[in-house]
Amino acid sequence: MTNKKSFLLSNADKRIGEKLGISPWVSIDQVQVNVFGEVTRWRTPGHCDPEYAKETPYGGTLLHGFHAVALLSHFYKSAELWPLDGQNPLNYGLDRVRILKPIIIGDGVRLRSHITLLDAQKKKGGDMLLKNQHDIEAEGVEGFVVCAEYLTYWHSI
Repeated sequence: MTNKKSFLLSNADKRIGEKLGISPWVSIDQVQVNVFGEVTRWRTPGHCDPEYAKETPYGGTLLHGFHAVALLSHFYKSAELWPLDGQNPLNYGLDRVRILKPIIIGDGVRLRSHITLLDAQKKKGGDMLLKNQHDIEAEGVEGFVVCAEYLTYWHSI
């Protein structure tokens, strides 16, 4: 895995296929799930009503899949992978995204992302479009729960 001090836009094309890092764990509780449900207007019982969710096949409320995906920028930054010669990153979108397993909240859940550089496309003025694979794990769950290809447009310094 890369040392945060050595990751540069200027040599990103030589790092394609490399596992760049693993983010720290992020704790998520029912309150955060409820807030996400309110903000996205998807406050359904399977996500936001623990009593109702006890009777579902999962036995508890589920994290919204888009909630996990919304953490991609945080995972990247918290893994300290910001290129030293990059600034003002923009969310450029997503390619392949899969929610592989339900993420049960219970008393809370912890997630982290394993990050791999998939592509680095040079743009005008030294800018770069990076595509990173995020494989998200939930503590106590075997295998990954979400995988996503996240695109970020970086301005060079």
